Amino acid sequence: MRLLVTGGAGFIGSALIRQLLAEDSDTVVTNADKLTYAGNLESLESVSSSPKYYFEHVDICDAGAVQQLFDRYEPNAVVHLASETHVDRSIDGPSAFLQTNILGTYILLEAAREYIGSARTLEKERFRFLHVSTDEVFGSLGPAGYFSESSRYAPNSPYAASKASADHLVRAWHSTYGLPVLITNCSNNFGPFQFPEKLIPLIILSALEEKPLPVYGDGQNVRDWLYVEDHCRALRRILAAGTVAESYNIGAHNERTNLEVVRELCLILDELQPRQNRKSYQDLIHFVQDRPGHDRRYAIDPTRVTQELGWVPVESFSSALKKTVQWYLANLPWCERVREGKYQGERLGSAR
Repeated sequence: MRLLVTGGAGFIGSALIRQLLAEDSDTVVTNADKLTYAGNLESLESVSSSPKYYFEHVDICDAGAVQQLFDRYEPNAVVHLASETHVDRSIDGPSAFLQTNILGTYILLEAAREYIGSARTLEKERFRFLHVSTDEVFGSLGPAGYFSESSRYAPNSPYAASKASADHLVRAWHSTYGLPVLITNCSNNFGPFQFPEKLIPLIILSALEEKPLPVYGDGQNVRDWLYVEDHCRALRRILAAGTVAESYNIGAHNERTNLEVVRELCLILDELQPRQNRKSYQDLIHFVQDRPGHDRRYAIDPTRVTQELGWVPVESFSSALKKTVQWYLANLPWCERVREGKYQGERLGSAR
């Protein structure tokens, strides 16, 4: 398979590329990435010399450059991961989210449509456009129930609205033009190489620096957590066997309040990297003003991908969380390099 991955230098994209090149000898991967603040080629050093890996420094909003990708590499499939992803940043500056997540998706869809329009019949039949989205497009759940593939869209942040818009574009390009698409909506990812603005790496690094550990509001907002390696295995399974025009929700039934996640991280750090004063890192927990429009609860029902495609997560939340903490402890120089001049743990998303 010749695979084009957009956003392949990002957190999920780099994990997918590393996994593919380690486990799938028949796949050649082209990584197209703009290299924004969250894109980091260091995450791909282990595969950078592979003869099956190519990198192109491309902004998906550049239609000419995107078309050249299709012409040069002739992919059998696209995994579209390039996007602006951080809710807090979308509150402070929504424009980049609208540009990349909506306009960029449109440009990719048009390039893919033109490409398969001129492709051989067999290539048309094999081609897939996998659009990776988020559970945040569905808005906020009450205390019970789960998001399913038929849940109504009700995005509450600029980020979620931009991803919802992209989902609708992808469906429209199938309905109108017959583009063979797949859509996934996943829960919160975590794992190695995640940029430190996200909750889990932010808490780990702030704790090690003896900084306050910020928890929004009362800390009772619930998220459904998914280890990035399990997510990548699901994406590969959907790409290989998913039904065209269907969407698949990917979650691991790992519901935790934000406060529970922070406390569990503190307990792991207490074990692996005790503080000099021998106190628990939980003493550093600090409640801050809540995020504007903060969704109360997300939870994914992954029945379709489990029953129809046989995917199940390999890691439990606790085992994956401990692996993640161990990775950050072992890779603190990486963290310093990716943060340098870009993000130092400051509060984002206050809407001021």
